[in-house]
Amino acid sequence: MSNFSIVREFVLLGFSHLHEFQILLFAFILLIYVLTVLGNLAIITLTCLDTRLHSPMYFFLCNFSLMEMLVTSTVVPRMLADLLSTHKTISLAKCLTQSFFYFSLGSTNFLILTVMAFDRYVAICRPLHYPTIMNGPVCVKLVAVCWVVGFVSIISPTLQKTQLWFCGPNIIDHYFCDSAPLLKLSCSDTHHIERMDFFLSFLFVLATMMLIIVSYFLIVAAVLRIPSFSGRQKAFSTCASHLTVVVLGYGSTIFIYVRPGKGHSTHLNKVVALMTAVVTPFLNPFIFTFRNEKFKEVIEDMTKRLRFRDAAAHR
Repeated sequence: MSNFSIVREFVLLGFSHLHEFQILLFAFILLIYVLTVLGNLAIITLTCLDTRLHSPMYFFLCNFSLMEMLVTSTVVPRMLADLLSTHKTISLAKCLTQSFFYFSLGSTNFLILTVMAFDRYVAICRPLHYPTIMNGPVCVKLVAVCWVVGFVSIISPTLQKTQLWFCGPNIIDHYFCDSAPLLKLSCSDTHHIERMDFFLSFLFVLATMMLIIVSYFLIVAAVLRIPSFSGRQKAFSTCASHLTVVVLGYGSTIFIYVRPGKGHSTHLNKVVALMTAVVTPFLNPFIFTFRNEKFKEVIEDMTKRLRFRDAAAHR
């Protein structure tokens, strides 16, 4: 290694090839980010303030919204800063820190989506046992396990990346420190870390997706046994938002992380990764509120109260 200079700083290439659209991209992504944070904060606030939303389903949704807000916050602020800066460098320590939190929060996200599917399964297939099975302490423990497992599982690959040598090019062809583009720059043997990354991707994405599919298969079988059409429609409507988010989240993630040779198509990965890091967290608050009757009822009641207060203040 004495013949090489050791790299401890990297350049995030991002969208540098679109240099004439940097300001436009900055304004667009900033708007999306602000709306994402406000939308997810609104879900968290409404869930905490209104007793009609104090149920396991909305407790899990509250945690999911918090997770979405944190995931996008690990990537977007840095991306926005780089869009306006000519100095796009990031140290190895900051790069690995960003990568750790992005993948830890993302893994926790998929686990919470799985718990949400289990919650819907119990509510529809075991309605009489639902209050007993999904009681408050159980819900808290399930969320705590999701957080712990999601974060602990990413510690080992992150520590192994700190032992890598970087002695060649220092340009990461991405807008954040994704694992595959970073490993491509290492002059050490990265096969073990790549296998571990693939295994964790398989575990947190494909394994959880299979559990969700099984849950919905059982849900559909139970719903089809409901005699009334309105009963079936109501049962399906409680799952529609969650299923939409599952399709959006899993589709882009599987394309990027659960396939061999993913490091060789970084340009396409950058575009698809925007779905996971920017677009999906932005859409989720709209999906969950516009398709949820109880949320719409709470929002309407709160709007009426605010209008009443404004009218009373002007008298």
